Amino acid sequence: MEIDYITTLGLVAGVLTTIAYLPQLIKTWKSKSADDLSWSMLIILCLGIVLWLVYGVYVHDLPIIAANIVTLLFAAVILILKIRYKKDVA
Repeated sequence: MEIDYITTLGLVAGVLTTIAYLPQLIKTWKSKSADDLSWSMLIILCLGIVLWLVYGVYVHDLPIIAANIVTLLFAAVILILKIRYKKDVA
């Protein structure tokens, strides 16, 4: 079995950029607040991730597909938490 170094490089890059969202997700979960996160940033981010995922599927690129599935999950959870923890402004 031959090692595909380019695919390995892509998988490592995907893992690193994906786990970068974990600290924000954990902080949002623990603090029960996402006030410091911009709505537009989160929505644009999720849309961009979906487009990367579609692209990855189209070109059959495992690192792009895998990284963006997990990243979309993390970003979507952060967005859901922002909705859930939204403070009512009276």
